[in-house]
Amino acid sequence: MSGIASKGQLRMSFLRWAIVTVPLILLLGFASGRAVPAGSENSWYVALQKPELTPPGWVFPVAWTSLYILLGLSVALILHARGARGRGLALAVFAVQFALNLAWTPLFFGAHRIGAALVVIVAMLLLSIVTTLLFGRIRTAAAWLMVPYMVWISFAGVLTWRIGQLNPGAETLVPGAHTSQML
Repeated sequence: MSGIASKGQLRMSFLRWAIVTVPLILLLGFASGRAVPAGSENSWYVALQKPELTPPGWVFPVAWTSLYILLGLSVALILHARGARGRGLALAVFAVQFALNLAWTPLFFGAHRIGAALVVIVAMLLLSIVTTLLFGRIRTAAAWLMVPYMVWISFAGVLTWRIGQLNPGAETLVPGAHTSQML
């Protein structure tokens, strides 16, 4: 028996990782998105003035679902690269930026903290750039899978910034609900 895995064995190993990472990231993203009412279900958000470039509400769940699938595949590629130098650091930086991602929705829609949400999204973008560079040293495809995410969070950052500009004192616009819509 040879010590080198065949292409089929390597593909199956990647698929095993992807079967875990894609649903996990989707589940975490879904839980974060359902932790508080968001979008048109959130009376505070509905009352805000929004920039003209704000897409229709249906775009957000489609975009985030697609992006979370790409993130799951990207992480699976890195997890699959056993023994790769820098793998642990790359995964740790990814985890930190993803934790910030999960915190953004409750911060923006739940706590109504536009300024803090903007700081979080800038940190997410910076850490996702670092993640992409680290992933690129291990697997080029994993880095490319991060690019749509970085573009989207850049756009989300612009939206957040403009909403903050258009709605000074938005934290007091509508009293926040103290209930959770978790799952």
